[in-house]
Amino acid sequence: MTDTAQPAAAAPEHTFMQRVLDAIERLGNKMPDPAILFLWLCLGVILLSQALQWLDVKATYQVVAPPPVAAEQTYYGGSSEPSYVGPTEPEPATDYKVRTETTKVKGLLSVDGVRFLFTSFVDNFRNFAAVAIILVVMIGVGLAEAAGLIGALIRRLVAVSSSATLTFIIVLLGMISSVASDAGYLVLIPLGAVAFKSVGRNPLAGIAAAFAGVAAGFGVNFLITPLDGVLTEITNDASALVDPNAEIDLAANLYFGIASALFVTIVLTIVTARLVEGRIGPWDPAEASEVTEEAEVQTDPADEARGLRYALWATLAVVAVIALLTAIPGAPLRNPETGRVIGDSPFMDSLILIISLIFFAAGLGYGRGVGTIKTSADVLSSITKSWAGLASLLFLFLLIAQFIAYFNFSNMAQVAAVHLGDLLERADIGAVWLLIGFMLVTMVVDLIMPAAIAKWAILAPIFIPLLIRLNVTPQTVLAAYRVGDSPLNVVTPLMAYFPLIVVFVKRYQRSAGIGTVVSLMLPYVFILSVAWTLFFVAWYLIGIPLGPGSPVHP
Repeated sequence: MTDTAQPAAAAPEHTFMQRVLDAIERLGNKMPDPAILFLWLCLGVILLSQALQWLDVKATYQVVAPPPVAAEQTYYGGSSEPSYVGPTEPEPATDYKVRTETTKVKGLLSVDGVRFLFTSFVDNFRNFAAVAIILVVMIGVGLAEAAGLIGALIRRLVAVSSSATLTFIIVLLGMISSVASDAGYLVLIPLGAVAFKSVGRNPLAGIAAAFAGVAAGFGVNFLITPLDGVLTEITNDASALVDPNAEIDLAANLYFGIASALFVTIVLTIVTARLVEGRIGPWDPAEASEVTEEAEVQTDPADEARGLRYALWATLAVVAVIALLTAIPGAPLRNPETGRVIGDSPFMDSLILIISLIFFAAGLGYGRGVGTIKTSADVLSSITKSWAGLASLLFLFLLIAQFIAYFNFSNMAQVAAVHLGDLLERADIGAVWLLIGFMLVTMVVDLIMPAAIAKWAILAPIFIPLLIRLNVTPQTVLAAYRVGDSPLNVVTPLMAYFPLIVVFVKRYQRSAGIGTVVSLMLPYVFILSVAWTLFFVAWYLIGIPLGPGSPVHP
């Protein structure tokens, strides 16, 4: 078989904005390897924290916080020394209370800081939840991928989707996936790349679309999520500072959340098609890593159909077992006190394991039906191979865990958030402009504190009393917070899964780095931040209710 050389297509002329993004990509990719970068960031936090401690930088503020809890003495396997750990589940939202605190920046070169550097190293890594989550999920996903199930599902998805609807579906699934916590990062984002690649589109655009859906719109959903319960209770506690009767319920932002989820999905779909794919152009397979250069296994259509039937039966079997453990009153996966399934319940805490079990069963069923999985050795081989591919990522997670722990120990994020809030509070502007300023402050704070609950616990006692005095309802402030909380998640390196996205991108472009991911995601940040802010302002000015019995104006 003779290859016929084809003349390279002329690259489309880039606009000014595309040239800016190209420059950002080149500059970002000149940065050191992410592991080296986080080593330097750790050193920077250590030195900066000590300088700020010497300058006595501090902040006094009111915060909504959970009650103190007793630590338990626990012996981990293989250790003869006890470790003291807190509860394995978060405190109930109703236990959060308002209290006044003064936080000082703590230096990591002080006596306590040096002690923390040495004694917390192992605990920081052990308590970094992303490590355990990715290992557990990859047991099921790795088997499903090795069996060929992932490829078969992608082919079926592509067969029933046009080019435009495929992007919409990927982004929409990303929005909904926030119900399952971190599963979207680990499962949907690589699937987005494969789906785009299978229809001849650039897989980097598939990664970008899925990542934007999972992270940039994390604050809203078509459903009420566990996050909503905690955010609502923090809002009520902050409201009680000025008006004990200004309580909101769990559905206070339901209408706004549903409309925003649809709006954000449409915006992200348009940005992917018009800006991201237009800039990066077609994919060159020669740029791929060895993982993507491997030849795909050709499967007989009859065998594939049989494998998919087996996968469906296996999935239904797992779902039936989970239903029995959930649906019956008093079932093990219900909350033992309230009987709830959604929210604070063992079922919600088990979602990562349930997802892994579903993929494992479906992958095993497909592999048996097609013949790609024949023995238990094949099963073990697929799991160990998927874990082996995570080696470099696990080392990177080790360094990220230290950086985040050092940053949290120093209190720099809390102090910065309070001072930004105080600065905006002193500004003599109207309610609409103050809400816009609040959203901008939230976006800035998100760069250094991506966790939604931690940010809201600090910002709510600052802004809710201020805006209530300006005749703005608490549910409106919470809706504004949702707008500001998410868009910058896709570009902050402090988001735990950001380095994982770099790893996914490298599979399809060996030369990719942090700059590649940032330049891919910046169009989403700019367009979504502006469009969503305007969407909120229009909603506010029109006066559409934010949820059942929750008017936007008093």
